[in-house]
Amino acid sequence: MINKVNSINCELLMSPNCNFLTVGEQILQVPLGDRWCIYHRLQELMISCSCPPDGSLRVQVNNLEEAILVRSTLMQFFASRHQLVTWLENCLCNGVE
Repeated sequence: MINKVNSINCELLMSPNCNFLTVGEQILQVPLGDRWCIYHRLQELMISCSCPPDGSLRVQVNNLEEAILVRSTLMQFFASRHQLVTWLENCLCNGVE
C-alpha cells in the first residue's frame, strides 16, 4: 500500500475553512526557528513526528483528534492574536467547550 504524503505550508492553517490535515504522514514547512519547539510540543502530546535534515517537520496524523491537536499547536505559533480571538469566539458561538 502506498502511503500518500501531504506537504503543507503553515500559512494555510490560518484559513477559517482549513481542513488540510488528513490521516497519514504530513510534511509541514515551518520556519526553522520554530520547528524544534513545535516538534517538542507534539512529542509532549504523544504525536509521532520527526525533523529530517531537509528542514521540514514530518508528522504522523492517525485520527481526527491528532489532526486537531496538530492544528492547534501550529496556531499557537503562527496565528495572530486577532485570529486566535476569532477562532475562540467561533468555538463559543458553536457551543464547543
